[in-house]
Amino acid sequence: MTLQEMVNQAASLYSDRKAVWFDECNDKPPTFYTYAAVVRLAMELTTFLQKHCDQQGKCEIGLYCYPGINLPSWILGFCLVRILQVPAAYSPIDPDAPPMLSTYFMKKSNLQYILVENDKINKFRMSHVGWFYHSSSSIEHIGLTLFQMSSSNTDLNSQVDDVKSKYEPFKAIGNSQPGYTICPDQTEVKTSEGGYMDVGQKYSLAYVLHTSGTTGIPKIVRVPHKCIVPNIQHLKSIFEITQDDMLFLASPLTFDPSVVELFIALTSGASVLVVPNTIKMMPVELSAALFHHHHVTVLQATPTLLRRFGAHIIKSTVLSANTSLRVLALGGEAFPVLNLLKSWKHKENKTSIFNLYGITEVSSWATCYKIPEEVFSADFSTDFPIPLGSPLLGTKIEVRDVNGSAVLEGEGQIFIGGEERICFLDDEITVPLGTMRETGDFVRVQNAKLFFLGRKDNQIKRHGKRFNIECLQQSLLGLLGDSTGISKDAVFLYSGGDSLKALRFYDEIEKLVGKAVPGLLEVILSRSIEEVYRHILKILFPDEDQLMNYDNVVKRKLSENSGEDFHGKYIKLKSERGLEVASGLISFIALSRGNHFFPMNFTKSFMQPNNTVQVGVELLQQPSFLHLVTPSIMKSHAQGYEVENRILTVTNKANKTVCCSVQQIHAECSHVTTAELALCVRWKSNTRKCVDASPLVIIPSEEEVSASVYVGSHSNTMQAIDLDLGEIKWEKNLGDRIESSACVSKCGNFIVVGCYDGLVYVLQSSDGEIHWTFVTEDTVKSSAVVDPCSGLVYIGSHDQHVYALDIYKKACIWKLHCKGGAVFSSPCLSSFPHHLYVATLGGLLLAVNPVMGSKIWKSFLGKPLFSSPHCNEKYVYVGCVDGNLYCYTHSGEKVWQFSTSGPVFSSPCISSLTKQEIFFGSHDCFIYCCNMEGNLLWKFEATSSVYGTPFVFQSDDLKNKILLAAVSTDGKVWILNAKSGTAEGVDKLPGEVFSSPVVWGTKLVVGCRNDYVYCLDLYITGKKE
Repeated sequence: MTLQEMVNQAASLYSDRKAVWFDECNDKPPTFYTYAAVVRLAMELTTFLQKHCDQQGKCEIGLYCYPGINLPSWILGFCLVRILQVPAAYSPIDPDAPPMLSTYFMKKSNLQYILVENDKINKFRMSHVGWFYHSSSSIEHIGLTLFQMSSSNTDLNSQVDDVKSKYEPFKAIGNSQPGYTICPDQTEVKTSEGGYMDVGQKYSLAYVLHTSGTTGIPKIVRVPHKCIVPNIQHLKSIFEITQDDMLFLASPLTFDPSVVELFIALTSGASVLVVPNTIKMMPVELSAALFHHHHVTVLQATPTLLRRFGAHIIKSTVLSANTSLRVLALGGEAFPVLNLLKSWKHKENKTSIFNLYGITEVSSWATCYKIPEEVFSADFSTDFPIPLGSPLLGTKIEVRDVNGSAVLEGEGQIFIGGEERICFLDDEITVPLGTMRETGDFVRVQNAKLFFLGRKDNQIKRHGKRFNIECLQQSLLGLLGDSTGISKDAVFLYSGGDSLKALRFYDEIEKLVGKAVPGLLEVILSRSIEEVYRHILKILFPDEDQLMNYDNVVKRKLSENSGEDFHGKYIKLKSERGLEVASGLISFIALSRGNHFFPMNFTKSFMQPNNTVQVGVELLQQPSFLHLVTPSIMKSHAQGYEVENRILTVTNKANKTVCCSVQQIHAECSHVTTAELALCVRWKSNTRKCVDASPLVIIPSEEEVSASVYVGSHSNTMQAIDLDLGEIKWEKNLGDRIESSACVSKCGNFIVVGCYDGLVYVLQSSDGEIHWTFVTEDTVKSSAVVDPCSGLVYIGSHDQHVYALDIYKKACIWKLHCKGGAVFSSPCLSSFPHHLYVATLGGLLLAVNPVMGSKIWKSFLGKPLFSSPHCNEKYVYVGCVDGNLYCYTHSGEKVWQFSTSGPVFSSPCISSLTKQEIFFGSHDCFIYCCNMEGNLLWKFEATSSVYGTPFVFQSDDLKNKILLAAVSTDGKVWILNAKSGTAEGVDKLPGEVFSSPVVWGTKLVVGCRNDYVYCLDLYITGKKE
């Protein structure tokens, strides 16, 4: 029995039923194909391949496409089936994979033909220049073009050698044992006296994949029908699949569980749902498509994909009481800890949950375990270990010790095989029936059940004690809760920003290893999980050289056309075109988190103030603001600026005036007592991944130039968005994810932002083109601050340095090693005295000379400082994870500390609108207001932790009240009365929020972890008395 025979049987019974759905999750209605259409199109491609492919022996054909791009229902429904009917094996190739790896796979697999999705032809050609040719062999209505491997290509062979040299140093060492044969990939194989399986047998192969190469050279895996068909048959039975089921294609085509997802559906008369890859990264859209629009009943996924939904969506939709989901099968990674799963599952939820385990080398799954329903009851122990389960049909499981002996009780390594559960690895031609493959995974055997312990290469034994760093990952998974899942290459804070989790993980690790691990917090915050492991091992076992071989230099993704040059460990990024700094000055106002206010180049207004909006600001030059305002000629008659009585007014295009107070404003209270403040979404911009950065809002003076919002996201992109319309003015892709909030240069021509790739990017504010990049030695999460007099840019890095940069001369003026941990937060610049304040994750608060880069004073607070210091003319304030807000004089003397009941990550907000009160949030779920003496004036209880920095504002359109905007991590946007702390309005965004709000007039802008940046309109409803 082959896969296509099973599909044909289903198609004969269910020809008119819908086989494949494709939903782009936009305004277009979803498309579908019936079983009859799938088989008909399959036959067309079969005929095409028989005509154009010279079949000599086995025929393996590459498939280069995106699921969901250019009719994926055809690609997944009929393409794969038809290819199987040639007979041939399909070999999926990921268009987003590094070309070197794809080349290695294609060459190593000896692929002579590649089917390329038509709109991916240019991408394919650019990635594999000169390696393939095609002679107009295409099927237009199917959307595929056939390419053939060039007969001789030395460059291709060179690429293969490069991949080998890259992976060879990390290749595991196999230990030959008596009675075992070592294969070329170092896998142990148990010989059998029976027959052999031959890769050349007719109709033998179903598909060809490759492993990831994380533990050695990527292995080519050729999978026969006889190996995968028992998986499909048994899991159909276990999951009780019927023609009424809807399954989701969750896995990428290059991951073998995708075969299970496709063929469990298509051999049962059920339907399979396909969505674009981008939608899989958007939890709100994905959950709506799966459970509201298509009512998916069976979901096979990695724990990573499940966690990507976030706790709220999992609880309210995926595992809710009335969910459509009948079966949830989790595999490919360590199973979630039970207490986490219990917290997600509604007590009335009836979804059956399974734990799947397997390896690509014996595709696809080897064991399955159904989680008993009783373990989810409230009185059941949460430390119940989840076993791997029973072997699937035709699968044999053995556990052996280091000597190769069977383990009936105790610890050992899993071996997987079966009489015909056999795949061909790399150059294998024949494999003995009954071959058992080494997995590298260790388990504990207890009462005939297997409990996963971890990877072989994650285990170290010293002084008779086994140390398994896999348990660190287990701890991590439990701590992460509703965050994105963890893989070896993932960064701990993949969803970014929630530093409390990093602290908890840090404490958990130190408890686990029983000693302090210096520098661990910085590694957790900026490095991959693998590097966290290695850092721990380096501290625990400093004599082990092989554990210390990862370097600390900047890691970047490179491509042929990225315009990047390597010079040792430093990287220069070529400008996309020749740029010169514009000599003209742009008059503008810039607003950023915490009421940071940056007005430049204003003279007297041509217009008198009308309807007034006021923003309480913390100025860099408190006592002497007026000398900031350099002479320039205002040309706009639609927007005006005035500096009079130390108040700067701005008239906007609607003839309404924004007034940014430089000193305290004594505003009249509103006479509206029965009014209610409402918020509604004005626009939202999709950044495609989490937005933890806070927005920068720039309001230019010229009428023809609209106000802009600048913000970066985890999708590696910076966006410039029209504040009024929400239209994207430009979008620029940087080298890695962005958590740093942007700042604007003195001249207004440039935006400065830090990046995870260790670079500080200077972009043109008009179009996002790169003006200059500066290389630090580690991740840059710190947000820059600009000296309005000198124009110097100050920014911190996880390399423990703070830098002073001249972006016009493209030079580093000075750098200072803080010697107190990474600089996560943003520096704070004071004009009088002229100090730069820097806080570190080592708990150090520094005062630095901004001109010379020398230390003036320092104070050690003992716990990490994620909060950015803020100052006024008298004091410097900073929050600490010990739960305190600290106040220092400018000479470094501690004045007071104000205690909360949770870590303080929020930066203090200081506003001249509110008699110099200080506003900040805490992880104890309160928003606090205290005075300059450290006395509590009021506190407001939010519904979740408060990570972001509050923002004070006042508007005539909002009845002239002085208001405070704050956000809690559950997505609530709170508008409070800044004087009393009472709630004036509230709204909820559909995702977690770690960004800080910025308000201009009646527009509030903030980022969200549902991948969007939002602009909310604030308005009054109700009656006047």
